[in-house]
Amino acid sequence: MAKATVKVRVPSVRVTSWNDADFNPQGCFVLYWMTASRRTTWNAALERSVELAKELRKSLLIVETLSSGSRWSSDRHHRFILQGMAENRASCEKHGIRYYPFVEHKQGTTADLVVALASHSCAVITDDFPMDSSTAEVSHVARQIGVRTECVDSNGLLPIRATDRVFPTAYAFRRFLQRSLPDHLPDPPAANPLARTNLPRLGGIPHEIRHRWPPASSKLLSADMAALARLPIDHAVHPVPFQGGASAARKTWKTFLKRKLANYPGDRNHPDADGTSGLSAYLHFGHISVHEVFRELAEADGWSPARVRGQATGKREGWWGMSEASEAFLDELVTWREVGFNMCSHAKNYFLYDSLPDWAKSTLAKHAADRREYVYTLEEFEQARTHDRLWNAAQNQLVCEGRMHNYMRMLWGKKILEWSAHPQEALDVMIELNNKYALDGQDPNSYSGIFWVLGRYDRPWGPERPIFGKVRYMSSENTARKLQLNQYLADYAPAGK
Repeated sequence: MAKATVKVRVPSVRVTSWNDADFNPQGCFVLYWMTASRRTTWNAALERSVELAKELRKSLLIVETLSSGSRWSSDRHHRFILQGMAENRASCEKHGIRYYPFVEHKQGTTADLVVALASHSCAVITDDFPMDSSTAEVSHVARQIGVRTECVDSNGLLPIRATDRVFPTAYAFRRFLQRSLPDHLPDPPAANPLARTNLPRLGGIPHEIRHRWPPASSKLLSADMAALARLPIDHAVHPVPFQGGASAARKTWKTFLKRKLANYPGDRNHPDADGTSGLSAYLHFGHISVHEVFRELAEADGWSPARVRGQATGKREGWWGMSEASEAFLDELVTWREVGFNMCSHAKNYFLYDSLPDWAKSTLAKHAADRREYVYTLEEFEQARTHDRLWNAAQNQLVCEGRMHNYMRMLWGKKILEWSAHPQEALDVMIELNNKYALDGQDPNSYSGIFWVLGRYDRPWGPERPIFGKVRYMSSENTARKLQLNQYLADYAPAGK
């Protein structure tokens, strides 16, 4: 195979080779296998695919796949993703780019499709998403492909490969961000990498491939419930009452930016105030980019990099040189979201109990045999059949809407720890319920939240308590006193039910 040199605009720290093969200039197209950054804007993997296609003077083929074999695949998650796939198809058609949507009707067929298409390609580009299921599939496919395979990171403002270790606290990670982020902010992905590409049009997909792995029908892309019913997924987890996709993501973001951001510091912890951004599911499925959110926030704040403080103190306020509200939001969007990506990209055991800090494992072990006033089964937790109306409200919101208020999610986890027979059992319950029902489940950020309940990113607290030991304690009584919850309880746990 002839050697090929390709110019790079996407920063090299965001590009990782997954095999030793070279580019194949004789291939028919560059293949972008879209799996995590499910959008056609602000997408470094798509931008990398476009620059390769331009350099090699080839067509671009975008294949967006949706697996059906995951333990938590359901109508809820599939419908949300499919709504985004329909938008991606329309965007690609608008720009004259071949788009091939593929939804598994049989587990494992995604890998076979990608391997078959790769045999006709110059290179394979895919999304770098540091979750075990994603990296395992990419690794499996890359070993079978005879052309260069690259993963490209579009996850956060800080490239995940810019760190070489796991940071034990948000404070430590924030200090690193404050030292390192200014070097990476000038290199965001292109806002619209498909604009004015002028790439050769791809004539078609080989018949034998289309026949064996047919593209998703228009009916399926419309998230038709009858079409979903034929997929081998969980049909008991029903779709949520709001839309997936880039348009819905941008509408949600614009609403928050214009109407809620100014009051974010005071409203975000109060469920009745509805003061959070609502972006978590859209960020998880890649329907909106953190780079786009940051750029528009900075413009609204009149911010420029010159306002950044030079000293990396690790403090939550003041470093950006933005308003109090903007800085509070950025600490959630950047520090707390991306510390999870740091963990998952460097610690293979991020989802295991053993990944907890030693102090947390020690104190929880010391109190593992403590008497529990209440002990509930997974079924009782799932059906919100506890004695605690506030906890039941949080669980009902999760089951009905696929999301939970941020503050309530912390209390939700702490009570599961308190009412489980063992801390490991509590972890299993949290992972199961979160990944099954939450649209932002199976994400580095959601694993951060779950493990924070057990001490990750936290410190020992006093006084030492039964069950919790030195792990931070939360109570429903204190929560009810501090927060505005009347409407929340009326909506999700009506009295007498």
